[in-house]
Amino acid sequence: MLGGGKKLTRRQLLQATGAAGLWSLAARLPEASAQTGCPQATNGAGFYRFRVGAFTVVVLADGTATVPRVLPTWAANPDRQEEFRRTLESYYLPVTDGINSYHPVFVDTGRHKVLLDTGLGTLGPATTGKLVQHLRNAGVNPEDVDTVFITHCHPDHIGGLNPQGRPAFPRARLVIGEAEFDYWTSLTQPPPAVQQNILPLRDRFVRVRAGQEIVPGLVAVESFGHTPGHLSVRVQSGNESLLVFGDAAGHFVLSLRHLGSYLTFDMNGPQAAAVRRRLFAELADQGTLVTAYHFPFPATGRIRRVEDHFEFVPVVWTW
Repeated sequence: MLGGGKKLTRRQLLQATGAAGLWSLAARLPEASAQTGCPQATNGAGFYRFRVGAFTVVVLADGTATVPRVLPTWAANPDRQEEFRRTLESYYLPVTDGINSYHPVFVDTGRHKVLLDTGLGTLGPATTGKLVQHLRNAGVNPEDVDTVFITHCHPDHIGGLNPQGRPAFPRARLVIGEAEFDYWTSLTQPPPAVQQNILPLRDRFVRVRAGQEIVPGLVAVESFGHTPGHLSVRVQSGNESLLVFGDAAGHFVLSLRHLGSYLTFDMNGPQAAAVRRRLFAELADQGTLVTAYHFPFPATGRIRRVEDHFEFVPVVWTW
């Protein structure tokens, strides 16, 4: 009944209750959406997700650390330091107190969930060791990972494998290059990171050589020099591919612009520099997508030729 004692007709009553029903439904929609769960997190929450063919690839930020001396750390050739310094300045990059980034990679092939390197774990400053947190942000639990591949045995790649003496990825099959494994495990006094993360799990490791599959669609690529048995990884799905450099790429400016340069932490500098030159040329010719462990987040893009050197072209960010 309306004010003044006027009654609603049957048509008016149906129209009114229909409209009220729609408003009622609209009012309930947010609650209903909330009950279905939050959507998958978008890129930027410590990870960058993209597709390579039918595969899902996630670059994971393990964190950052300060590099007090960019030179000679990232370009160690003693007779070229002034040349390197001028390049850093021309790119507005610091010569001291630079930033080093760490980027393991996760690949979901549909059949396998593979983690490539494990970050620093508890071995670095508080600004690092974020891998597991960011993996979870991307919707992956450590127990979901069925394969872990180690590109090489430097602390920032193995530190998250067995922190506090407990495997971080308890269900994972462990894979490493044969030459890399043999080198580090044969040392009379292996480094502490190897003692903590490799030796306790040594019986679980499957050893591969360059050209062999890690899982279907992921193949080990020889990139010796940074360490004696360093292996990169080629990810292939259909006609699309990605090269996961590991540390074979070096610095995102200096190593590409100054061919023949090597890093302080390259164990065989000339060999590492030759490998970089070869890989950069191949990848530039092919237009292959790449991701490199120490390039700035999201550490993904392509290599292009520029006169007598190369440049890294980052991907255009997509959410």
